[in-house]
Amino acid sequence: MTLSGAALAWMCSTHFMSTSASAQDAYGGGSRYAPARAAQPNVSPQRTPASASIESNGSPRASGPTSIRSLRPSLAPSRGASPQLSPMIDSAAEIGGAVPTAQSIQAQREALFQELADEFNAFDRLGNLVRKVSQLVKPSVIHIEAHKTETKGGQYESYDEAGSGVVIETADGVWVLTNRHVILGSQPAEILLRSADGRQYHPSRILSDESTDVAVMKVPDLRLPPARTGDSNLVNIGDFTIAIGSPFGLSHSVTFGILSAKGRRDLSLGNQKIDLQDFFQTDAAINPGNSGGPLLNLRGEVIGLNTAIASSSGGSEGIGFAIPINMAVQVADELIRHGRLRRGYLGVTLEPDFTVSDLGPLQAVASGGAKVKGVRHGSPAAKANLQRGDIIVEFNGSQVDNDDHLVAQVGLTPIGSVVPMIIYRDGKRYRTEVQLTDVN
Repeated sequence: MTLSGAALAWMCSTHFMSTSASAQDAYGGGSRYAPARAAQPNVSPQRTPASASIESNGSPRASGPTSIRSLRPSLAPSRGASPQLSPMIDSAAEIGGAVPTAQSIQAQREALFQELADEFNAFDRLGNLVRKVSQLVKPSVIHIEAHKTETKGGQYESYDEAGSGVVIETADGVWVLTNRHVILGSQPAEILLRSADGRQYHPSRILSDESTDVAVMKVPDLRLPPARTGDSNLVNIGDFTIAIGSPFGLSHSVTFGILSAKGRRDLSLGNQKIDLQDFFQTDAAINPGNSGGPLLNLRGEVIGLNTAIASSSGGSEGIGFAIPINMAVQVADELIRHGRLRRGYLGVTLEPDFTVSDLGPLQAVASGGAKVKGVRHGSPAAKANLQRGDIIVEFNGSQVDNDDHLVAQVGLTPIGSVVPMIIYRDGKRYRTEVQLTDVN
């Protein structure tokens, strides 16, 4: 995905910073948040084969002459004719109407007010939904402040970075779900969590995954209601969305919009590489500090985890990205159960420049696919008899859009699963099965 003139930036970069020599000045007079870091310039990423991810990862003119007739009486005499004045209309009765009275004007206004009231009552039901969702979910949203230190050019810098999180319930109890980049580089004691009612906590355990930018935190004595998660597979473009988070450190802010797109998988996100991408795009206003906060539907269910924005200014320009909640919860469950994300391994390299137009006659029966460039000996793909030149069009019952889509599907498929695949070879359709192993 190329965004001309824009940059993709992490949304948790609301921070204030100081050098070690002036740390007291920064904190002594009461901390205040400074503008977000300058967004990383968006440079279209150099596409490489996907093996690392799978293996390891104007106005119209009139058609003819027209004449413009003046509505004003003409005083210019015609050539050879005596000048005449056009008649004037001096009473409303001559045009078939009576002069409106103050009472009739007021009656018309009252009728319009009533029409507006009726239409507003219907429209306000949407506003009521937004208010109810906000009241329902805000207690489950956490404001995060992570104290971080780093050295740049030999100079020691210290700053607090604001982000968001949401409380979810897992098989192992209640955890706080957020983005890895929100808390990256901070120890548990350096992370302050604050609820909507002002209670403060520190996590005791942090687990994160670099390939998806998902993190979970265990918090002792956390007495907050978990948010209800929805099924992100059922979300459609145009659905209303609500985002809650801490833009520029302003905790528990609520914004409203729609889901703009699905399946954004080729985003360049700052200096960090996210291997497994399948982002939702939304125009709900999200800014630096919204990272890790929930994206909601009008049922009050979490459908995504706000992660990044596309911006040339560093602020909201109506293009935000969220990890689908099904994916985020799956990664969180793997982290909690196994301490890491166990990624599925197929054992092929894919042709990164393959597009739908390369399908040729197959476009009549396939709308996308991933072309195999190579098969590693002894891999699950080799055992499934995949060959160079095969076009994988369906994986585990889902159509394959492109190589990035297949990478994400393989990486998030449970280890040991026997997965059906449909491929095209020499113009013919074949079905096969593959049993995925752990990439590690």
